[in-house]
Amino acid sequence: MSGPTGGTGPTGIDGLLERVRAGYRRIAPDEAYDAAEAGTALLVDIRYAALRERDGVISGALVVERNELEWRLDPQGSHRLPEATDHDVRVVVVCNEGYASSLAAESLHRLGLHRATDLIGGFQAWRATGLPVAAAPRQSSGRR
Repeated sequence: MSGPTGGTGPTGIDGLLERVRAGYRRIAPDEAYDAAEAGTALLVDIRYAALRERDGVISGALVVERNELEWRLDPQGSHRLPEATDHDVRVVVVCNEGYASSLAAESLHRLGLHRATDLIGGFQAWRATGLPVAAAPRQSSGRR
């Protein structure tokens, strides 16, 4: 029986990450910041709410929960965000430490978003580099 990478047996997460990351160039926090500031990249934060509330957010980044990512960024999708204009959009996926974002970027590649990448080290590397972080907006309880 053939594994997901064409070999025999299971790949394991480390092997999967290595294979996925070989398919595109990941970027460092400074490069992501410069690209976002220049308007040449769309930062997309896929961290769950508790992490955003605890650690803050990157100002200007879109917040898209991981389980909605493909639906919200597919330029052909009926549930796409206005920023998902075409397949040439340079998307930089940001997770907490740069692992889930690699798998998410690979999934975006499968949708045809050939410029999708992820942030090396995730949000934690962004913050450790000293790049700007804002407090997360307070979540509404939905009650009146």
